[in-house]
Amino acid sequence: MLKYLLFTLFIGLQTHVIASPLTVVPVTSNVYALVGETGGRTYDNYAFNNTFGFVVTEEGIVLINSGASYAGGALIEQAIATVSDKPIKWLLNLGAQDHYWLGNGYFKSKEIEIIALKRTVAGQKDNANQSMERVSAALKERAKNTKPVYADKVIDADKTELVLGQQRFELMWLGEGHFANDAVLWLPEQQVLFSGDLIFTQRMLGVQPWSNAKKWQQTFHQAMLLKPKYIIPGHGEPCDIATAKEDTGNYLDWLISNISTAVDDMEEIGAVVERLSDAIQFKHLLHYEGWHKRNINRVYTQLEQM
Repeated sequence: MLKYLLFTLFIGLQTHVIASPLTVVPVTSNVYALVGETGGRTYDNYAFNNTFGFVVTEEGIVLINSGASYAGGALIEQAIATVSDKPIKWLLNLGAQDHYWLGNGYFKSKEIEIIALKRTVAGQKDNANQSMERVSAALKERAKNTKPVYADKVIDADKTELVLGQQRFELMWLGEGHFANDAVLWLPEQQVLFSGDLIFTQRMLGVQPWSNAKKWQQTFHQAMLLKPKYIIPGHGEPCDIATAKEDTGNYLDWLISNISTAVDDMEEIGAVVERLSDAIQFKHLLHYEGWHKRNINRVYTQLEQM
């Protein structure tokens, strides 16, 4: 935990805490992270168990991702108001998982333009039913008015540049990650990367049935070629490259390297899970006990089928 505190001190900016499940964390000059809890989706946290953020420009605010519900959208708006009274002009959607876009409806009601890559919208549509079920179960009556609302401006390309108030935004798809069609956002002048679920910090990433671990590994390394100074991950506190590598990149490398060898040697899957179950260098990550063995099992199955 000390390294995250040191990083906050390094950027020399004060953290603003609001009466909501979100913490507003200044990252650099006009860029802020909205940090939710690192545990699971709950009624109390409005399913804000992820990290996203916003950018303040001369012409207004650009919000990156919209939370998991209509009600949560109002909390995001309140959080932003603790920093700036400028209007939200754009909402950029990076991800297909519920807590990155099911709040779109709230901002749509405010006539805020929603922008996303075509492939990301396709991913949202593929996961819409599952996303609604998950959020409805967690939020109960707080999920009222929440429904799938998609981007107004859908970009049929894997990379585009947007400009608002002299601030450049590069919205791009670098490859598959936690979800196959999730994008990232790069701010070239500030060297800030909004990674979405490509990067997890403080908590262990989950290799899901729809996640291709080897491609995720490749996409992570592709993102590091940007050489970001600041990273706003999909889960956890804002960080630097070293922390992103320690908590995500190194883990993906470790999984692929060790399990590839086991598959090549035709080692039985149960034996592999047991042999690799004690990875001391990753035990600091939340959910290690519940997810690590499952990740080994899924990656073994994936690599075996290649």
